[in-house]
Amino acid sequence: MNTAEIIARGVPEHVAVIMDGNGRWAKKRGLARTAGHKEGLNAAKRIVAAAAELGIRYITLYTFSTENWKRTQEEVGYLMGLIKGHLRAEFEFYKKNGIRVEHIGDLEGLPEGVRNEIISAKKDTEHFTGTTCILAINYGGRDEIVRGIKKLMADGVTAADIDEEAITKSLDYPELPPVDLVIRTGGEKRLSNFLLWQTAYAEFIFSDTMWPDYSSDEFVSHIEEFQHRTRRFGAVE
Repeated sequence: MNTAEIIARGVPEHVAVIMDGNGRWAKKRGLARTAGHKEGLNAAKRIVAAAAELGIRYITLYTFSTENWKRTQEEVGYLMGLIKGHLRAEFEFYKKNGIRVEHIGDLEGLPEGVRNEIISAKKDTEHFTGTTCILAINYGGRDEIVRGIKKLMADGVTAADIDEEAITKSLDYPELPPVDLVIRTGGEKRLSNFLLWQTAYAEFIFSDTMWPDYSSDEFVSHIEEFQHRTRRFGAVE
C-alpha cells in the first residue's frame, strides 16, 4: 500500500467499526469466548494505529452494547476487566500514536472501576491531537437518543425548539461528526443499534473476516473502496 497516495485521495473523517466475531473465532479454535475478546483487543489496537497513520480524524469502536449485558456473568465480567485493564495499560500506545480517547454510552450504568478508568483515559489523552478514538461502551443508539431527548426536556427546551441541531447537541459526544463509513466484520449485515443518528448517510462495508483476524491491510483496502463510492446525500448529480 502507498499510504501517501491513499491520504491524497481523501480519507473518511469518521469511521465506525462494529467489531464482530470474537466469540466465533474462539469457538472455531476450541477456545473460550474470552480468548476471542483478548485477541480482539490486539485487532483494535492494530486498526486504531492504522487509522492514525492514514490521518482519519475519528474512529468509533463498538466495544460493549447495552444489549451485551444479556451475556453470561462470566463473559460480562471478563469484558469489563479487559476494558478497565486496557485503558489503564495503554497510555504509551495512545501517546505514540497521538490518540485521544473519548467515550459514548451510559457512563453511569457502568461499574465504578470501569467508569473511573474511562474518565482518567479521557483526561490523560485530552491534549493529544491525532486521531480521536471513541469507545462505545454500554452504548445503544436508541438509548443515546432517548437520553438526549430527556436532557432537552430537563433543560426546558420546548417542542418548537427541537430540531436536528438540538438533538445532535444533546447526544453523548456532540462534537462527533456524522459517520462516513461503517465497517462490520464477522459476516453479519446489520447495524445492531449502533450510532443510529450519526449513520444516516454513512457508507457500509461488510467483511466475512472475524474481528481478531481483521488486518490493517484489509482496513486500508476498505478505505480505498470507500474512496470509490459516489456519495450524493439524497441529491442528484
